[in-house]
Amino acid sequence: MGKVFNTTADCKPQLHYMVDIGGRLEEMKSLVEKGEYFTINRARQYGKTTALRALKKVLDKEYLVVSLDFQKMGDTKFRNENIFSIAFAKLFLRSIRGSGSEEILSDLIKNHSDSLELLELFEKLSDICAASLKPVVLMIDEVDSATNNQVFLDFLAQLRAYYIDRDVTPTFRSVILAGVYDVKNLKRKIGGGEERKVNSPWNIAADFNVDMSFSVPDIFGMIAEYEKDYHTGMDVGYISSLVYEYTSGYPFLVSRLCQIMDERIAGNEGLPDKAAVWTKEGFLEAVKILLSEKNTLFETLVKKMAEYPELKRMLYAVLFTGEKISFNHDNDVIDLAFMLGFVKNEEGMAVIANRLFETRLYNLFLSEEEMDSQIFTKGTMDKNQFIQNGMLDMDLVMKKFLVSWEELYSSADEKFIEDNGRKFFLLFLKPIINGVGNYYIESRTRDHRRTDIIVDYHGRQYIVEIKIWRGDEYNKRGERQLAEYLEAYHVNRGYLLSFNFNKKKVRGTKEVSVDGKKILEVVV
Repeated sequence: MGKVFNTTADCKPQLHYMVDIGGRLEEMKSLVEKGEYFTINRARQYGKTTALRALKKVLDKEYLVVSLDFQKMGDTKFRNENIFSIAFAKLFLRSIRGSGSEEILSDLIKNHSDSLELLELFEKLSDICAASLKPVVLMIDEVDSATNNQVFLDFLAQLRAYYIDRDVTPTFRSVILAGVYDVKNLKRKIGGGEERKVNSPWNIAADFNVDMSFSVPDIFGMIAEYEKDYHTGMDVGYISSLVYEYTSGYPFLVSRLCQIMDERIAGNEGLPDKAAVWTKEGFLEAVKILLSEKNTLFETLVKKMAEYPELKRMLYAVLFTGEKISFNHDNDVIDLAFMLGFVKNEEGMAVIANRLFETRLYNLFLSEEEMDSQIFTKGTMDKNQFIQNGMLDMDLVMKKFLVSWEELYSSADEKFIEDNGRKFFLLFLKPIINGVGNYYIESRTRDHRRTDIIVDYHGRQYIVEIKIWRGDEYNKRGERQLAEYLEAYHVNRGYLLSFNFNKKKVRGTKEVSVDGKKILEVVV
């Protein structure tokens, strides 16, 4: 059986198509060689476990690598210091079997079956480091399993103490902790208000600046290996760029899109084989499937918004009101969103991390308002009229939106429209394309005054610019911008939806031509 794309557990080079992470491993190895203690804190399904296991193989020749997974200990093992110490010693012992140092820990466990203090545990760990023929490196994956317990902070304090005294007391050459939550942010996860739980004793950690997201060249290498096996005739560079465009290199999303294209699309209408799948049309079909599926990553996104309502409010504001929120790690909400992988720092602003997250969030927020939305009901009514010969009649969508808007919101004030205009258009559009098409917001043009919406339907793209009317000159500038955007997308027709608050405005539609591009303008 050949290789496959993998989205569960760690990736193995002999079994899975995967990105070459050799350069990243060398960066991590250099931190170990310097004797650094550091954390790999990245969002869920971001390749942390794959990186740790690959790093262990790189280090094994020169170091005794003790690789632990705190998920294997279970919640009950963190109830108090004694239980934790015994469980940790047993886990550690299993990892060093065959190293010649097992007896130190096995005797400790035998003599302390009921009670073992952290201080005693660390004295024996120090003895192991002293006796080992190779420097000892400690890796702990899934530290999130422990971070809501005081005993874990005490454990970190002991690591810190031994690190500080490493010139006089044998200890680990390097310690690597991996998880979503940076241990510097434990106060957010622990809560409870107890002062001794607020400040993490992990201020010895070195900065970990290794970029674990996938670049276009990274993705190219993975897909090129697949193409070498299957000879689909795809344009590897183009497909790699598309994958990056939608995922911004989020490892799970990259692999999942490729996995869907490889395993689930061939044989669908219009996509009979792999050659047809690895095209723009097949890719957009994979996007549609991914956005509609239930997976652990999207479940985490929803779960965290339920846990942190202020996080949900921020994401909603970024999406619907076009608020420009400065990226600032000192802002707890922004820092939390960044740590969870939901937002990124783009030119000093907090923006949604990737196009797939953004569309999934739009779909979630819109679904919460569908039942009480009159404009959604309008889009639902006779929605089949908008599909002609299997294709979307976007001209008719725009004209019907005008009619529905005038019927429902013609007397709405300026503030109401500025805050809700784009949302109401999406609520109208969503039931029309639901199940067949998708949409996304072009992040480069999203602000309080202007938004470009890209609608994908059966492989064809429709570009709609939504803006607030700011006078004739501003409108002309908007027409030129849209024409340039149409050229970039190789599309000859576009749509301009303007919300005009001028009492003397002329509502309706008109056709304009700008630089050879046809634009249907709708003014409400």
